[in-house]
Amino acid sequence: MTDDIDDAGLPQRLDRRHFLGASALALGGCASVRRPIGLAPKLDLVGDLQERAFRYFWDTTDPLTGLAPDRWPTPSFASIAAVGFALTAYPIGVVHGWISRAQARTRTLATLEFFARAPQGDAPTGMSGYKGFFYHFLGTTKGQRFARSELSTIDTALLLGGVLFAQAWFDDEHPDEIRIRELADKLYFAVEWDWITPRQRYLAMGWHPESGFIADDWNIYNESMLLYVLALGSPTYPIPAERWDMWTETFEKAWSGEGEQAHAHFGPMFGHQYSHVWVDFRGIRDRFIGAKNIDYFENSIRATRAQRAYAIANPGGWKGYDADVWGLTACDGPGDFSQQIAGRKRDFYSYSARGPGDRDDGTIAPTAAAGSIAFAPDICVPAIEAMHRRYGPDIYGKYGFLDSFNPTLSEGTPPLKHGKILPGTGWVDDDYIGIDQGPIVAGIENLRSGLIWKTMRRHPHIRRGLERAGFRGGWLDRG
Repeated sequence: MTDDIDDAGLPQRLDRRHFLGASALALGGCASVRRPIGLAPKLDLVGDLQERAFRYFWDTTDPLTGLAPDRWPTPSFASIAAVGFALTAYPIGVVHGWISRAQARTRTLATLEFFARAPQGDAPTGMSGYKGFFYHFLGTTKGQRFARSELSTIDTALLLGGVLFAQAWFDDEHPDEIRIRELADKLYFAVEWDWITPRQRYLAMGWHPESGFIADDWNIYNESMLLYVLALGSPTYPIPAERWDMWTETFEKAWSGEGEQAHAHFGPMFGHQYSHVWVDFRGIRDRFIGAKNIDYFENSIRATRAQRAYAIANPGGWKGYDADVWGLTACDGPGDFSQQIAGRKRDFYSYSARGPGDRDDGTIAPTAAAGSIAFAPDICVPAIEAMHRRYGPDIYGKYGFLDSFNPTLSEGTPPLKHGKILPGTGWVDDDYIGIDQGPIVAGIENLRSGLIWKTMRRHPHIRRGLERAGFRGGWLDRG
Protein backbone atom coordinates (compact mmCIF):
# COMPACT_ATOMS: atom_id res chain seq x y z
CA MET A 1 0.00 0.00 0.00
CA THR A 2 1.08 3.60 -0.55
CA ASP A 3 0.16 6.94 0.91
CA ASP A 4 -1.19 8.15 -2.41
CA ILE A 5 -3.50 5.15 -2.82
CA ASP A 6 -6.44 5.78 -5.08
CA ASP A 7 -9.52 5.81 -2.86
CA ALA A 8 -11.98 5.28 -5.71
CA GLY A 9 -14.86 3.22 -4.44
CA LEU A 10 -14.35 4.40 -0.85
CA PRO A 11 -15.61 8.00 -0.83
CA GLN A 12 -18.25 7.39 1.80
CA ARG A 13 -15.57 6.38 4.29
CA LEU A 14 -13.31 9.30 3.42
CA ASP A 15 -16.07 11.88 3.53
CA ARG A 16 -18.28 10.37 6.21
CA ARG A 17 -19.78 12.75 8.75
CA HIS A 18 -20.77 11.36 12.09
CA PHE A 19 -24.49 10.78 12.06
CA LEU A 20 -26.40 13.64 13.69
CA GLY A 21 -29.52 11.93 14.55
CA ALA A 22 -24.82 9.47 14.71
CA SER A 23 -27.67 -12.39 32.12
CA ALA A 24 -24.74 -14.38 31.65
CA LEU A 25 -24.76 -16.92 28.84
CA ALA A 26 -22.66 -20.05 28.94
CA LEU A 27 -20.37 -19.82 25.95
CA GLY A 28 -18.14 -22.60 24.77
CA GLY A 29 -14.36 -22.24 24.87
CA CYS A 30 -12.58 -20.89 21.85
CA ALA A 31 -9.66 -23.05 20.77
CA SER A 32 -6.90 -21.43 18.79
CA VAL A 33 -7.14 -24.12 16.10
CA ARG A 34 -8.91 -22.68 13.06
CA ARG A 35 -12.14 -24.51 12.26
CA PRO A 36 -13.62 -24.89 8.79
CA ILE A 37 -16.30 -22.30 8.08
CA GLY A 38 -19.74 -23.69 8.77
CA LEU A 39 -18.47 -26.49 11.03
CA ALA A 40 -18.10 -24.58 14.29
CA PRO A 41 -20.12 -26.27 17.02
CA LYS A 42 -23.26 -24.29 17.82
CA LEU A 43 -22.21 -23.40 21.35
CA ASP A 44 -18.80 -22.24 20.15
CA LEU A 45 -19.85 -20.07 17.24
CA VAL A 46 -19.54 -16.92 19.34
CA GLY A 47 -16.02 -17.89 20.34
CA ASP A 48 -15.12 -18.67 16.74
CA LEU A 49 -16.46 -15.28 15.65
CA GLN A 50 -14.45 -13.51 18.33
CA GLU A 51 -11.20 -15.20 17.33
CA ARG A 52 -11.75 -14.47 13.64
CA ALA A 53 -12.54 -10.81 14.36
CA PHE A 54 -9.43 -10.60 16.57
CA ARG A 55 -7.32 -11.95 13.73
CA TYR A 56 -8.54 -9.13 11.49
CA PHE A 57 -6.51 -6.77 13.67
CA TRP A 58 -3.59 -9.09 14.27
CA ASP A 59 -3.14 -10.08 10.62
CA THR A 60 -3.86 -6.82 8.80
CA THR A 61 -2.21 -4.26 11.11
CA ASP A 62 1.31 -3.14 10.20
CA PRO A 63 3.53 -4.62 12.94
CA LEU A 64 6.12 -1.83 12.60
CA THR A 65 3.70 1.10 12.95
CA GLY A 66 0.55 -0.35 14.47
CA LEU A 67 -1.51 1.26 11.71
CA ALA A 68 -4.71 -0.71 11.20
CA PRO A 69 -6.49 -0.56 7.83
CA ASP A 70 -9.90 0.98 7.59
CA ARG A 71 -11.02 -2.06 5.60
CA TRP A 72 -9.75 -5.32 4.12
CA PRO A 73 -9.15 -6.80 1.54
CA THR A 74 -9.83 -3.64 -0.50
CA PRO A 75 -6.63 -1.58 -0.25
CA SER A 76 -7.29 1.36 2.06
CA PHE A 77 -5.89 4.08 4.26
CA ALA A 78 -5.42 3.50 7.99
CA SER A 79 -8.11 4.38 10.52
CA ILE A 80 -7.03 5.76 13.90
CA ALA A 81 -10.25 4.43 15.47
CA ALA A 82 -9.41 0.96 14.14
CA VAL A 83 -6.00 1.33 15.83
CA GLY A 84 -7.81 1.92 19.13
CA PHE A 85 -9.79 -1.28 18.64
CA ALA A 86 -6.64 -3.14 17.64
CA LEU A 87 -4.86 -2.09 20.84
CA THR A 88 -7.89 -3.32 22.76
CA ALA A 89 -7.92 -6.64 20.91
CA TYR A 90 -4.30 -7.61 21.65
CA PRO A 91 -4.73 -8.37 25.39
CA ILE A 92 -7.89 -10.30 24.52
CA GLY A 93 -5.76 -12.44 22.22
CA VAL A 94 -3.33 -13.04 25.08
CA VAL A 95 -5.93 -14.22 27.58
CA HIS A 96 -7.31 -16.69 25.03
CA GLY A 97 -3.89 -17.99 24.02
CA TRP A 98 -4.09 -16.77 20.42
CA ILE A 99 -0.89 -14.75 20.85
CA SER A 100 1.65 -14.44 23.65
CA ARG A 101 2.00 -11.53 26.04
CA ALA A 102 5.39 -10.81 24.49
CA GLN A 103 3.84 -10.59 21.03
CA ALA A 104 1.10 -8.27 22.25
CA ARG A 105 3.61 -6.15 24.15
CA THR A 106 5.86 -5.76 21.12
CA ARG A 107 2.99 -4.78 18.81
CA THR A 108 1.51 -2.38 21.38
CA LEU A 109 4.84 -0.69 22.06
CA ALA A 110 5.50 -0.24 18.34
CA THR A 111 2.07 1.38 17.95
CA LEU A 112 2.52 3.83 20.80
CA GLU A 113 6.08 4.71 19.77
CA PHE A 114 4.84 5.45 16.26
CA PHE A 115 2.03 7.75 17.40
CA ALA A 116 4.22 9.45 20.01
CA ARG A 117 6.74 10.51 17.37
CA ALA A 118 4.23 11.20 14.58
CA PRO A 119 4.54 14.78 13.29
CA GLN A 120 2.08 17.32 14.72
CA GLY A 121 1.41 20.74 13.25
CA ASP A 122 -1.08 22.95 11.41
CA ALA A 123 0.31 22.37 7.90
CA PRO A 124 -2.20 20.70 5.55
CA THR A 125 0.27 18.01 4.47
CA GLY A 126 3.05 16.06 6.09
CA MET A 127 1.35 15.93 9.49
CA SER A 128 -0.35 13.16 11.45
CA GLY A 129 -2.20 15.46 13.81
CA TYR A 130 -2.34 18.77 15.62
CA LYS A 131 -2.57 19.80 19.28
CA GLY A 132 -2.54 16.15 20.34
CA PHE A 133 -5.45 15.11 18.12
CA PHE A 134 -4.91 12.89 15.08
CA TYR A 135 -6.39 12.88 11.62
CA HIS A 136 -9.26 10.48 11.07
CA PHE A 137 -7.43 8.66 8.28
CA LEU A 138 -3.68 8.27 7.82
CA GLY A 139 -1.63 7.01 4.91
CA THR A 140 -0.36 3.50 5.40
CA THR A 141 3.35 4.11 4.85
CA LYS A 142 4.22 7.41 6.53
CA GLY A 143 1.20 7.60 8.80
CA GLN A 144 0.44 11.17 7.75
CA ARG A 145 -2.88 12.84 6.93
CA PHE A 146 -4.71 11.01 4.17
CA ALA A 147 -6.15 13.30 1.48
CA ARG A 148 -8.35 15.97 3.15
CA SER A 149 -9.54 13.97 6.14
CA GLU A 150 -10.39 15.91 9.28
CA LEU A 151 -8.61 16.20 12.60
CA SER A 152 -11.16 14.03 14.39
CA THR A 153 -12.19 14.39 18.01
CA ILE A 154 -14.21 11.16 18.22
CA ASP A 155 -11.69 9.04 16.36
CA THR A 156 -8.90 10.38 18.57
CA ALA A 157 -11.03 9.37 21.56
CA LEU A 158 -11.48 5.84 20.21
CA LEU A 159 -7.73 5.63 19.60
CA LEU A 160 -7.11 6.76 23.19
CA GLY A 161 -9.60 4.21 24.50
CA GLY A 162 -7.24 1.53 23.22
CA VAL A 163 -4.15 3.42 24.40
CA LEU A 164 -5.43 3.77 27.97
CA PHE A 165 -6.63 0.16 28.07
CA ALA A 166 -3.14 -0.95 27.05
CA GLN A 167 -1.66 1.30 29.73
CA ALA A 168 -3.77 -0.32 32.45
CA TRP A 169 -3.43 -3.90 31.21
CA PHE A 170 0.35 -3.95 30.70
CA ASP A 171 1.04 -3.52 34.39
CA ASP A 172 4.22 -5.45 35.18
CA GLU A 173 7.81 -4.20 35.50
CA HIS A 174 9.10 -5.37 32.15
CA PRO A 175 10.91 -2.37 30.59
CA ASP A 176 8.67 -2.41 27.54
CA GLU A 177 5.54 -2.36 29.70
CA ILE A 178 6.90 0.55 31.69
CA ARG A 179 7.53 2.32 28.39
CA ILE A 180 3.97 1.55 27.21
CA ARG A 181 2.60 3.22 30.32
CA GLU A 182 4.84 6.26 29.86
CA LEU A 183 3.87 6.68 26.21
CA ALA A 184 0.16 6.34 26.98
CA ASP A 185 0.38 9.27 29.38
CA LYS A 186 2.39 11.26 26.86
CA LEU A 187 -0.26 10.76 24.17
CA TYR A 188 -3.22 11.48 26.45
CA PHE A 189 -1.64 14.48 28.16
CA ALA A 190 -0.85 16.09 24.79
CA VAL A 191 -4.49 16.42 23.68
CA GLU A 192 -5.72 20.01 23.98
CA TRP A 193 -9.40 19.31 24.63
CA ASP A 194 -10.07 22.90 25.72
CA TRP A 195 -8.91 24.18 22.31
CA ILE A 196 -11.50 22.32 20.26
CA THR A 197 -14.55 23.96 21.88
CA PRO A 198 -14.98 26.99 19.57
CA ARG A 199 -18.65 27.41 20.50
CA GLN A 200 -17.93 26.90 24.22
CA ARG A 201 -20.76 24.54 25.22
CA TYR A 202 -19.71 21.45 23.29
CA LEU A 203 -16.72 19.73 21.75
CA ALA A 204 -16.48 20.27 18.01
CA MET A 205 -16.46 17.29 15.68
CA GLY A 206 -13.12 18.27 14.24
CA TRP A 207 -10.89 20.71 12.41
CA HIS A 208 -9.38 21.16 8.96
CA PRO A 209 -6.15 23.07 8.35
CA GLU A 210 -7.73 24.60 5.25
CA SER A 211 -10.92 25.92 6.87
CA GLY A 212 -10.68 25.66 10.65
CA PHE A 213 -13.20 24.09 13.01
CA ILE A 214 -15.97 21.88 11.64
CA ALA A 215 -19.33 23.65 12.05
CA ASP A 216 -20.93 20.72 13.88
CA ASP A 217 -20.55 19.85 17.56
CA TRP A 218 -21.09 16.75 19.63
CA ASN A 219 -24.44 18.02 20.91
CA ILE A 220 -26.79 15.02 20.93
CA TYR A 221 -26.86 11.59 22.54
CA ASN A 222 -24.52 9.28 20.61
CA GLU A 223 -21.14 7.52 20.83
CA SER A 224 -19.34 10.57 22.21
CA MET A 225 -19.69 9.71 25.91
CA LEU A 226 -16.12 8.39 25.87
CA LEU A 227 -14.97 11.61 24.19
CA TYR A 228 -16.44 13.77 26.96
CA VAL A 229 -15.15 11.49 29.73
CA LEU A 230 -11.62 11.77 28.33
CA ALA A 231 -11.91 15.54 27.91
CA LEU A 232 -13.13 15.94 31.48
CA GLY A 233 -10.53 13.58 32.91
CA SER A 234 -7.50 15.22 31.32
CA PRO A 235 -4.94 16.40 33.89
CA THR A 236 -3.46 18.86 31.37
CA TYR A 237 -6.17 20.41 29.14
CA PRO A 238 -9.57 19.53 30.67
CA ILE A 239 -12.86 21.07 29.68
CA PRO A 240 -15.00 22.53 32.51
CA ALA A 241 -16.98 19.98 34.50
CA GLU A 242 -20.28 21.71 33.76
CA ARG A 243 -19.93 20.88 30.07
CA TRP A 244 -21.18 17.33 30.76
CA ASP A 245 -24.54 18.55 32.08
CA MET A 246 -24.77 21.09 29.25
CA TRP A 247 -24.39 18.20 26.83
CA THR A 248 -26.72 15.73 28.56
CA GLU A 249 -29.47 18.36 28.75
CA THR A 250 -29.88 17.73 25.01
CA PHE A 251 -30.67 14.05 25.63
CA GLU A 252 -34.24 14.88 26.59
CA LYS A 253 -34.96 15.58 22.92
CA ALA A 254 -33.79 12.05 22.11
CA TRP A 255 -35.93 10.35 24.77
CA SER A 256 -38.44 8.03 23.12
CA GLY A 257 -40.54 4.97 23.83
CA GLU A 258 -42.80 4.11 26.72
CA GLY A 259 -42.37 2.45 30.08
CA GLU A 260 -39.58 -0.10 30.27
CA GLN A 261 -38.64 0.54 26.64
CA ALA A 262 -38.10 4.30 27.00
CA HIS A 263 -34.53 5.34 26.24
CA ALA A 264 -32.31 8.00 24.72
CA HIS A 265 -32.61 7.17 21.05
CA PHE A 266 -29.84 7.14 18.47
CA GLY A 267 -30.60 5.11 15.35
CA PRO A 268 -27.36 3.35 14.35
CA MET A 269 -26.18 0.79 16.91
CA PHE A 270 -22.59 2.03 16.97
CA GLY A 271 -23.80 5.04 18.97
CA HIS A 272 -24.84 2.68 21.75
CA GLN A 273 -21.75 0.45 21.52
CA TYR A 274 -18.51 2.40 21.21
CA SER A 275 -18.24 4.13 24.60
CA HIS A 276 -19.39 0.95 26.34
CA VAL A 277 -16.39 -0.95 24.97
CA TRP A 278 -14.13 0.82 27.49
CA VAL A 279 -16.41 2.26 30.16
CA ASP A 280 -18.52 0.07 32.45
CA PHE A 281 -21.69 2.12 32.77
CA ARG A 282 -23.50 -0.56 34.78
CA GLY A 283 -24.79 0.77 38.06
CA ILE A 284 -23.31 4.28 37.76
CA ARG A 285 -25.48 7.32 37.03
CA ASP A 286 -25.12 10.97 36.17
CA ARG A 287 -27.77 13.62 36.75
CA PHE A 288 -29.69 12.97 33.51
CA ILE A 289 -29.86 9.19 33.48
CA GLY A 290 -30.38 9.04 37.25
CA ALA A 291 -33.53 11.11 36.83
CA LYS A 292 -34.77 8.43 34.42
CA ASN A 293 -34.09 5.76 37.06
CA ILE A 294 -31.90 3.67 34.77
CA ASP A 295 -28.22 3.72 33.77
CA TYR A 296 -26.62 4.09 30.35
CA PHE A 297 -26.01 0.36 30.11
CA GLU A 298 -29.74 -0.23 30.48
CA ASN A 299 -30.23 2.48 27.85
CA SER A 300 -28.15 0.43 25.40
CA ILE A 301 -30.07 -2.73 26.32
CA ARG A 302 -33.30 -0.98 25.40
CA ALA A 303 -31.83 0.38 22.18
CA THR A 304 -30.75 -3.14 21.21
CA ARG A 305 -34.20 -4.54 21.85
CA ALA A 306 -35.76 -1.66 19.93
CA GLN A 307 -33.68 -2.59 16.86
CA ARG A 308 -34.95 -6.16 17.01
CA ALA A 309 -38.54 -4.94 17.47
CA TYR A 310 -38.14 -2.74 14.41
CA ALA A 311 -36.96 -5.72 12.35
CA ILE A 312 -39.90 -7.79 13.50
CA ALA A 313 -42.34 -5.01 12.55
CA ASN A 314 -40.38 -4.45 9.30
CA PRO A 315 -42.32 -1.38 8.17
CA GLY A 316 -40.25 -1.13 4.98
CA GLY A 317 -41.06 -4.69 3.94
CA TRP A 318 -37.40 -5.64 3.47
CA LYS A 319 -36.52 -9.25 2.75
CA GLY A 320 -34.80 -11.18 5.54
CA TYR A 321 -35.80 -9.03 8.52
CA ASP A 322 -37.28 -10.97 11.43
CA ALA A 323 -36.81 -11.77 15.11
CA ASP A 324 -33.48 -13.49 14.46
CA VAL A 325 -31.95 -11.49 11.62
CA TRP A 326 -31.68 -7.80 12.35
CA GLY A 327 -29.20 -4.98 12.85
CA LEU A 328 -28.73 -1.45 11.51
CA THR A 329 -25.63 0.68 11.98
CA ALA A 330 -22.97 2.50 9.98
CA CYS A 331 -21.78 0.08 7.32
CA ASP A 332 -21.19 -0.48 3.64
CA GLY A 333 -24.16 -0.72 1.31
CA PRO A 334 -24.61 -1.68 -2.32
CA GLY A 335 -24.34 1.84 -3.77
CA ASP A 336 -26.32 5.00 -4.33
CA PHE A 337 -29.09 4.14 -6.78
CA SER A 338 -32.76 3.18 -7.08
CA GLN A 339 -34.20 -0.04 -8.46
CA GLN A 340 -37.66 -1.47 -9.03
CA ILE A 341 -38.07 -4.66 -7.00
CA ALA A 342 -41.39 -6.56 -7.03
CA GLY A 343 -43.09 -3.48 -8.43
CA ARG A 344 -41.75 -1.14 -5.75
CA LYS A 345 -39.09 1.52 -6.09
CA ARG A 346 -36.26 0.86 -3.65
CA ASP A 347 -33.53 3.35 -2.76
CA PHE A 348 -30.11 1.98 -1.84
CA TYR A 349 -27.06 3.63 -0.31
CA SER A 350 -23.34 2.95 -0.15
CA TYR A 351 -21.47 3.56 3.12
CA SER A 352 -24.01 5.19 5.44
CA ALA A 353 -25.18 5.40 9.05
CA ARG A 354 -28.38 3.35 9.04
CA GLY A 355 -31.00 3.24 11.75
CA PRO A 356 -34.65 2.30 12.17
CA GLY A 357 -36.59 4.36 9.65
CA ASP A 358 -33.53 6.39 8.65
CA ARG A 359 -31.60 5.40 5.52
CA ASP A 360 -32.81 1.86 6.06
CA ASP A 361 -32.35 0.21 2.68
CA GLY A 362 -32.55 -3.45 3.69
CA THR A 363 -28.83 -3.66 4.47
CA ILE A 364 -28.05 -5.70 7.58
CA ALA A 365 -24.75 -5.29 9.44
CA PRO A 366 -23.87 -8.29 11.64
CA THR A 367 -21.85 -6.01 13.96
CA ALA A 368 -25.07 -4.33 15.08
CA ALA A 369 -26.19 -7.51 16.84
CA ALA A 370 -22.79 -9.13 17.47
CA GLY A 371 -21.28 -5.93 18.89
CA SER A 372 -24.28 -5.56 21.23
CA ILE A 373 -23.92 -9.03 22.70
CA ALA A 374 -22.97 -7.76 26.16
CA PHE A 375 -26.22 -5.78 26.33
CA ALA A 376 -28.65 -8.51 25.32
CA PRO A 377 -27.09 -11.95 24.75
CA ASP A 378 -30.52 -13.57 24.78
CA ILE A 379 -31.35 -11.94 21.43
CA CYS A 380 -27.87 -11.28 20.03
CA VAL A 381 -26.58 -14.86 20.20
CA PRO A 382 -29.61 -16.20 18.27
CA ALA A 383 -29.03 -13.46 15.69
CA ILE A 384 -25.40 -14.52 15.24
CA GLU A 385 -26.47 -18.14 14.90
CA ALA A 386 -29.32 -17.38 12.48
CA MET A 387 -27.20 -15.25 10.15
CA HIS A 388 -24.49 -17.93 10.12
CA ARG A 389 -27.02 -20.71 9.58
CA ARG A 390 -29.02 -19.03 6.81
CA TYR A 391 -26.24 -17.46 4.78
CA GLY A 392 -23.17 -19.48 5.76
CA PRO A 393 -19.94 -18.92 3.84
CA ASP A 394 -21.57 -16.26 1.65
CA ILE A 395 -21.26 -13.82 4.57
CA TYR A 396 -18.91 -15.61 7.03
CA GLY A 397 -15.26 -15.94 6.15
CA LYS A 398 -11.67 -15.55 7.24
CA TYR A 399 -12.35 -12.75 9.72
CA GLY A 400 -15.91 -13.65 10.66
CA PHE A 401 -18.90 -11.85 9.20
CA LEU A 402 -18.33 -9.63 6.20
CA ASP A 403 -19.38 -6.10 6.97
CA SER A 404 -22.92 -6.23 5.58
CA PHE A 405 -25.42 -7.93 3.30
CA ASN A 406 -28.80 -7.15 1.74
CA PRO A 407 -31.20 -10.00 0.91
CA THR A 408 -33.64 -7.64 -0.84
CA LEU A 409 -31.21 -6.76 -3.61
CA SER A 410 -31.02 -10.20 -5.17
CA GLU A 411 -31.14 -9.68 -8.94
CA GLY A 412 -30.37 -7.37 -11.81
CA THR A 413 -27.20 -5.51 -12.70
CA PRO A 414 -27.32 -2.35 -10.57
CA PRO A 415 -24.34 0.08 -10.40
CA LEU A 416 -22.77 -1.46 -7.32
CA LYS A 417 -20.16 0.56 -5.42
CA HIS A 418 -19.30 -2.32 -3.10
CA GLY A 419 -19.77 -6.07 -3.07
CA LYS A 420 -21.64 -8.41 -5.35
CA ILE A 421 -24.98 -10.19 -5.73
CA LEU A 422 -24.92 -13.89 -4.85
CA PRO A 423 -27.70 -16.29 -5.88
CA GLY A 424 -29.91 -17.26 -2.97
CA THR A 425 -28.41 -14.66 -0.65
CA GLY A 426 -28.59 -11.27 -2.32
CA TRP A 427 -26.04 -8.48 -2.16
CA VAL A 428 -22.99 -9.18 0.02
CA ASP A 429 -20.14 -6.81 0.84
CA ASP A 430 -16.57 -7.68 -0.18
CA ASP A 431 -14.91 -6.16 2.87
CA TYR A 432 -14.44 -6.29 6.60
CA ILE A 433 -14.31 -2.85 8.27
CA GLY A 434 -12.13 -2.24 11.31
CA ILE A 435 -14.51 -0.08 13.32
CA ASP A 436 -17.22 -2.72 12.87
CA GLN A 437 -14.92 -5.61 13.78
CA GLY A 438 -13.78 -3.89 16.98
CA PRO A 439 -17.10 -3.95 18.88
CA ILE A 440 -17.43 -7.65 18.08
CA VAL A 441 -14.10 -8.62 19.66
CA ALA A 442 -14.58 -6.31 22.64
CA GLY A 443 -18.29 -6.87 23.22
CA ILE A 444 -17.91 -10.64 23.32
CA GLU A 445 -15.05 -10.33 25.81
CA ASN A 446 -16.95 -7.97 28.07
CA LEU A 447 -19.79 -10.51 28.14
CA ARG A 448 -17.50 -13.48 28.73
CA SER A 449 -15.13 -12.05 31.33
CA GLY A 450 -15.61 -8.30 31.69
CA LEU A 451 -11.89 -7.95 30.94
CA ILE A 452 -11.96 -4.46 29.44
CA TRP A 453 -14.44 -3.09 31.98
CA LYS A 454 -12.54 -4.50 34.96
CA THR A 455 -9.26 -3.14 33.65
CA MET A 456 -10.61 0.33 32.93
CA ARG A 457 -12.43 0.65 36.26
CA ARG A 458 -9.08 1.09 37.94
CA HIS A 459 -7.80 3.62 35.43
CA PRO A 460 -7.37 6.98 37.21
CA HIS A 461 -8.04 9.05 34.10
CA ILE A 462 -11.33 7.28 33.40
CA ARG A 463 -12.42 7.52 37.02
CA ARG A 464 -11.53 11.21 37.12
CA GLY A 465 -13.53 11.91 33.98
CA LEU A 466 -16.59 10.06 35.24
CA GLU A 467 -16.48 11.71 38.64
CA ARG A 468 -16.13 15.20 37.13
CA ALA A 469 -19.16 14.38 34.95
CA GLY A 470 -21.13 13.71 38.13
CA PHE A 471 -21.34 9.92 37.98
CA ARG A 472 -21.99 8.21 41.28
CA GLY A 473 -22.86 4.75 42.57
CA GLY A 474 -21.82 1.20 41.80
CA TRP A 475 -18.16 0.44 41.29
CA LEU A 476 -17.21 4.12 41.42
CA ASP A 477 -18.32 4.38 45.05
CA ARG A 478 -16.67 1.09 46.00
CA GLY A 479 -13.25 2.47 45.09
